[in-house]
Amino acid sequence: MRLRDVRAGDVEAYVRMRCDPVMMAELGGPLPREAVEARLRKDLALAAGDTSWIRMIVPDGAGDDEVAGAVTLWSDQEDGVTVSEIGWMVLSEYQGRGLAKTAVRRVLDDAAEDGRWGEVHANPGTTNGPSNGICRALGFRLLGEQDVDFADRVLRTNHWVVVPGEHSGSGAERRGGSGTE
Repeated sequence: MRLRDVRAGDVEAYVRMRCDPVMMAELGGPLPREAVEARLRKDLALAAGDTSWIRMIVPDGAGDDEVAGAVTLWSDQEDGVTVSEIGWMVLSEYQGRGLAKTAVRRVLDDAAEDGRWGEVHANPGTTNGPSNGICRALGFRLLGEQDVDFADRVLRTNHWVVVPGEHSGSGAERRGGSGTE
């Protein structure tokens, strides 16, 4: 699997991820297509400015246009403090292959090398077993539950945090011969 930066041609992948009721079940339901297209334009600007990393997941053996999902790392200001957060989505037909876990691990490895992100938070829904499992497997620490605003919705989430470079399966560990990649 490869990661590549988001690009304008990813609109259909964005629509498939964010307008589908099944894909969005843990995030309050599907979003309108117009909102998703606007989100892509915003993400392109954020990625171009290197203020967010929006990486598309490309499965092994696929061309650059075949997208299995996305992983995003961004920072927001919360009460005057910069907070970094990571989120991910994998299209239904690609789920269960470990793509999300591998993609999150790689972005955290990149964040450790980059050094600017600090602690990274993740907020999967409390009932989202697979995403909470990824957090657990990659060494995130569960801080508890919280309500999070997402797309004008309030979601009940588990609040996880990890320091890049200290997560399970970090680059240093992989270079040590774990053979997991």
